[in-house]
Amino acid sequence: MTSLLNKTLTALTVEELMIPAEKVAHVQVGNPVEHALLVLVESGYSSVPVLDLNYKFKGTIGKTPILKSVIGMERFEMEKLSDIKVEDVMKAEQPTVTKETDFLTCLKVVINHAFACVVDEDGYFLGILTRRAILKEVNKSLYN
Repeated sequence: MTSLLNKTLTALTVEELMIPAEKVAHVQVGNPVEHALLVLVESGYSSVPVLDLNYKFKGTIGKTPILKSVIGMERFEMEKLSDIKVEDVMKAEQPTVTKETDFLTCLKVVINHAFACVVDEDGYFLGILTRRAILKEVNKSLYN
């Protein structure tokens, strides 16, 4: 069974499982964190990719680092939201995958991350591969 499972899953490609860039909410490095927070709240996501002006992947940003950036001694200093830039609080160290990355490597990446950004060889953002997509395929393989 394990051998059959591995053959089925390893045949899958990132391109088959990924959500393309044009369907993914994102922000840019120079945006104020106020904009990033609005994107996060409106989309319902806990984090989104951060891109530069050329659509190269630079990291991710989530609600927690944004809120930490405006915590004062006695209250949230929400007026700071428009002054702080995304690049000041984003998480730059994020694993990425390519369309050619094998399924088992992708599985390892999404163990600790809700999604992995898919980039090309030059770092251009192509989309995301979600933990949900990986787990759906594992589940399908286990029950077929």
